[in-house]
Amino acid sequence: MSYSLITVVILAILILSSAIKVLREYERGVIFRLGRCVGQRGPGLILLIPIVDKMVKVPLRTVTMDVPPQDVITRDNVSVKVNAVIYFRVLDATRAVLEVENYLYATSQIAQTTLRSTLGEAELDDLLSQRDKINQELQQVIDKHTEPWGIKVATVAVKNVDLPQEMQRAIARQAEAERERRAKVINAEGEFQASVKLSEAAAIIAREPIALQLRYLQTLAEIATENNSTTLFPLPIDLFRPFREKAAESKKS
Repeated sequence: MSYSLITVVILAILILSSAIKVLREYERGVIFRLGRCVGQRGPGLILLIPIVDKMVKVPLRTVTMDVPPQDVITRDNVSVKVNAVIYFRVLDATRAVLEVENYLYATSQIAQTTLRSTLGEAELDDLLSQRDKINQELQQVIDKHTEPWGIKVATVAVKNVDLPQEMQRAIARQAEAERERRAKVINAEGEFQASVKLSEAAAIIAREPIALQLRYLQTLAEIATENNSTTLFPLPIDLFRPFREKAAESKKS
């Protein structure tokens, strides 16, 4: 008699434990009664009819999923290997259970397919330089496919773009050529600006000959400040002009 009572108590405990469920704030439970969906419950304490009701628990927190590296051939026929990361969450737990067998696997597969097809329509330069635009396009395409499943894709980000060795060398040569071009342009602009300033200085000296004498005295002062054992003082030809004029007048007389 005692063994029968213990068995009954154990069965009652098992039935009650299967009938009482507690869901966290970020969880929802989709209830099936005799195989038919009767809605979702939660969060908090959930009471189920033993044997009759079955519950499928669905988390609502954002899921971070890595998209495995995909071999992609860009529109300009460059073979690259690209991987990405996708952030999504379940908005409707009922549709996530009823509309697709495994929403995590299905989202992963549609992300891989979309990554190959979308990046295959872009050129390599766009893939490297317009990452934000491509990420937004991927997000819109994947979200359009997962919306019937009650899943919202928040962000898709391309992580790494692995290029072939020959393409990496070609890009390095291109970058080096671009740097050399910019250096030459900057050097040419500097020489042009210097020539403009020299032309302006020459025009000023032509209008004011005394400016040349002042520049001469400044040069002498700069030479005097240096530790030179020998200093040469060049004399302007204009200093000898009065003597030449007097010599010419004396010859005429």
